[in-house]
Amino acid sequence: MTPLFDILSRKTENISDQPRRLFHGRGRTLPGYEFINIDWYPPLVLITLYALKEQDWIGRLGKELKSIIGGQLEAIVVQSRLPGSDSPRIIFGSVQPECLITEEGLVFEIEPLADQNIGIFPDMKPGRQLVRDIAANKKVLNLFAYTCAFSVAALAGGAKQVVNLDMNRNLLKRGGENHRLNGIDLRNVSFLAYDLFKSFGKLRRIGPFDLVIIDPPYHQGNSFRAERDWPKLLRRLPEIMTPSGEVIAAVSAPETGRKFLRQQFARHLPTATLLTELTGGEDFPENDPDKGLHIQHYRLKGA
Repeated sequence: MTPLFDILSRKTENISDQPRRLFHGRGRTLPGYEFINIDWYPPLVLITLYALKEQDWIGRLGKELKSIIGGQLEAIVVQSRLPGSDSPRIIFGSVQPECLITEEGLVFEIEPLADQNIGIFPDMKPGRQLVRDIAANKKVLNLFAYTCAFSVAALAGGAKQVVNLDMNRNLLKRGGENHRLNGIDLRNVSFLAYDLFKSFGKLRRIGPFDLVIIDPPYHQGNSFRAERDWPKLLRRLPEIMTPSGEVIAAVSAPETGRKFLRQQFARHLPTATLLTELTGGEDFPENDPDKGLHIQHYRLKGA
């Protein structure tokens, strides 16, 4: 485990109160450790496993994390992504079901013991900053809103209005709590628990939007499938946008990458010009640069 411990030691030399990824095994840059991600959500560490590991191995990792992080570490949680796995378990310390983290001055609620995603995606930090940087005075539509972190970032950046759309009403409720934690006036925010592809008429009436954020899952049951639904979505975007509106689109599945997203825009929204392309940053190295998270910022050419 020495190569892993060496990376963790370097990453924690000046550990701060900001969330970050301590080890990105899924990026396949350290052979033999593709099965694990390790995240710092101060004051806890979340270990995510994609393969079975012995309790002794996990115990050694926990002991090393306690040693190198020291007194700032209050808990270690292990989550398995294998089918049929037990619920996440605490292997050190104690943690509340809901905790607060701070990212660049913004506060978000997380659920460290959730079975899957805990409430915020750490690799999307550059995307949240991009939204914050460009949102001033814009009317924003946040699709696949999850817990509405993009909305919080947009309003912190001066957006005049944000509409959040997600089929999961419970996630939108958590998104509302994220807004309240940041003292945001909810009169400028909407939370719509709708099926996107049945809602374009309503979105046309609410719009047009100056900025649309699209960060869907690769597959979400039958409600969204990347190859099937990206083309439909991109073809219909001009219906709900201003003529020179902007789009921030993201993909983060091993099956797709920046080429996939560029191809979708070229084929189905050719009036859009690529302005900026971002990844998750230095905490998310990838053996294949086309894999991992890609965030692309486009602008429509206008009428």
